[in-house]
Amino acid sequence: MTLQQMEYIVAVYRLRHFAKAAEYCKVTQPTLSSMIQKLEDELGIKIFDRTAQPVTPTEIGQRVIEQSWKVLIRARKIKDIVAEAKQALGGTFRIGILPTIAPYLLPRFFPQLTSQHPEMELKVIEMKTEEIKRALARAEIDAAILVRLDNMEHFASTTLFYEQFIAYVSREDRLFEKKSIRTADLNNEFIWLLDEGHCFRDQLVKFCDLKEARTSKTTYSLGSIETFMRMVENGKGITFIPELALPQLSDRQRELIRPFAIPIPTREIIMMTTKSFVRHAVLNMLIDTIKSSVPENMLKLNNTEQRV
Repeated sequence: MTLQQMEYIVAVYRLRHFAKAAEYCKVTQPTLSSMIQKLEDELGIKIFDRTAQPVTPTEIGQRVIEQSWKVLIRARKIKDIVAEAKQALGGTFRIGILPTIAPYLLPRFFPQLTSQHPEMELKVIEMKTEEIKRALARAEIDAAILVRLDNMEHFASTTLFYEQFIAYVSREDRLFEKKSIRTADLNNEFIWLLDEGHCFRDQLVKFCDLKEARTSKTTYSLGSIETFMRMVENGKGITFIPELALPQLSDRQRELIRPFAIPIPTREIIMMTTKSFVRHAVLNMLIDTIKSSVPENMLKLNNTEQRV
């Protein structure tokens, strides 16, 4: 039994597909299948029911996979301890990131970082908050960039920056004539919101007291801030965008932005790991790089902002 075989069965379990697992592990499907078959022969059991679609572990296979997962986490920790002792930046580092942060933050630092540190293989995966928590607990990712919420005390975190919510208003909407938006102004508005489970949406619903946001006839849910922006630009309703999106806007698009009235709803963006995380040399370098890539005024919460 080898660590490589354990990696293969865990990959198949996670992806529920041999071809996808082989691609993830960067081997051919025959190689992956052969190695798993050898492990099954060695143990004298079937780990997967190959007749099921998607691929499903057998009862005993499930237990083998769970133990293999634990072994892989411990083996990876040994490598991490050695890398940290050497202050090495090489190897693979996996980061989860919220989809409402990624398009606006990653272009600010990712291309330069990969150029400056070619020895580092940085893998970035877009995930929602609950997916990030599970992935950190299972050691599927090393760290995550997300929004600080309640009940995150059992993780370790560092503040990266603070980001205001900005209203994006159609020229045909009554709020277009206003210089700033109050929460009371949103009553009976046609609002484009993300689906439930996105903290960007959930924080706005809470702050603006949009209790009926999911079922309201004047509120619609799709899946992308960029899609909502196109809807607004074409003359329908309002939506909300993060502050880091502003530099990407054209002059004509900037005419549609409206700040919130004081107190301005603001989200705290953090870097989060498990408390047992050991690769602090890499982490601190990433934190410093990200902080230097955002405007200085976003590094602290000012007295006109309210963290939501």
